Amino acid sequence: MTDAQPFTAPTPAHTVHPVYVIGGGPGGLAVAAALRGRGVRAVVLEKADAVGAAWRGHYDRLRLTTTRRRSALPGVPMPRSFGRWASRADLVRYLDKYAEFHELEIVTGVEVARISPAEGDLWRLEASGGRELTGSAVVVATGWNHTPHLPEWPGRDTWTGTFLHASRYRDARPYEGRDVLVVGAGATGCDLAADLAEGGAARVRLAVRTPPHLLRRATLGWPAQRSARLARRIPVRLADALLRLHRIGVPDLSAHGLPRPADGPYTRAEAGRPPVHTTELAALVRRGAVEPVAAVEAFDGAEVVLADGARIAPDTVVAATGYRRGLEELVDGLGLLTPDGAPAALAPRAAAPGLYFTGFGDPVDGALRHLARDAARTAQAVPRDRARLLRARAKARRKSPAGTVERQGAGLKAAGEAGPDRDSAPA
Repeated sequence: MTDAQPFTAPTPAHTVHPVYVIGGGPGGLAVAAALRGRGVRAVVLEKADAVGAAWRGHYDRLRLTTTRRRSALPGVPMPRSFGRWASRADLVRYLDKYAEFHELEIVTGVEVARISPAEGDLWRLEASGGRELTGSAVVVATGWNHTPHLPEWPGRDTWTGTFLHASRYRDARPYEGRDVLVVGAGATGCDLAADLAEGGAARVRLAVRTPPHLLRRATLGWPAQRSARLARRIPVRLADALLRLHRIGVPDLSAHGLPRPADGPYTRAEAGRPPVHTTELAALVRRGAVEPVAAVEAFDGAEVVLADGARIAPDTVVAATGYRRGLEELVDGLGLLTPDGAPAALAPRAAAPGLYFTGFGDPVDGALRHLARDAARTAQAVPRDRARLLRARAKARRKSPAGTVERQGAGLKAAGEAGPDRDSAPA
């Protein structure tokens, strides 16, 4: 990483109340580095024992679907040795180096349970170990994949097989020779199904409720990420057509139980279901190594009941059913979330004076690229918004009746200390 460039900014001045960044993932680290580069003290609070905890916990097979160059955070490029598509392990090493390079102030093993306003336009953070911290601003960067989500399937608690959420899956070795059902046909579910089929599972089925768009990472050398960037600037109809070009070489799997969606890939992504960038899964489905089946409806004894009425009896079920953001308790009572638990405002826009949320989107052209861009904008907004808030408060105090009386009292006190006016003194 010899070509990395540090931020050239004055040494941060002492700040009684720092900016607290909650979460030591890519978004939190990028914001902290950008704030430090502007001379603002930022303290990263990470509940795990190391940065990038979510990435450390992901399955080993995971690779970025965005290019190395378009996935780097501000100030430190990813090394060429990562290849075009960085692996999970590569990204973990990169985040460690990123924090070290920028000399970030990181406190691990601290989980923030609640944020609430404090006097003086500050924020109070209630953290593990009975800690109570006060910050001039807070940036919440706990991430999109925070709390594993599991549907309320009837009978799941009494099902006799092995059940796990995808967040607990690492590799295929424990499932060699087993009959495995993967539930969910998003990026994670498709990756795990392919990993299991190639890793020695006796049978792999993929429960699909909504068939995904299967696209290539790159077509004739052109990354799908670049097409997605262009798609954001053109009409939806053209955006769908552009992304469909990355379907070239991916066979139609309708005859194998995985039909192509009727809507376009960009339309689907804007609705919260981004395309799946894979070629391995299509080949495995085509040769029968991965069998698409209907969605799961319930569990019954040793069986799994599917939406089409079929009953199957896998040894293991891996639920790739996504995550919740887990913000409800953190900002309880502040009215800052949408009905589905997402932040109503995303950085660099403040959700409340001095409170920002970053990294809670899933853009079709790559989350890491947007985290890098938003970090710089957020670092600019935090001190600017703070200065504006303090100026507004000072102006309001000057205009208030209490402020007028206070200034008049100060003036009378100063006049008394100076002594009587000579012209009005008695002879």
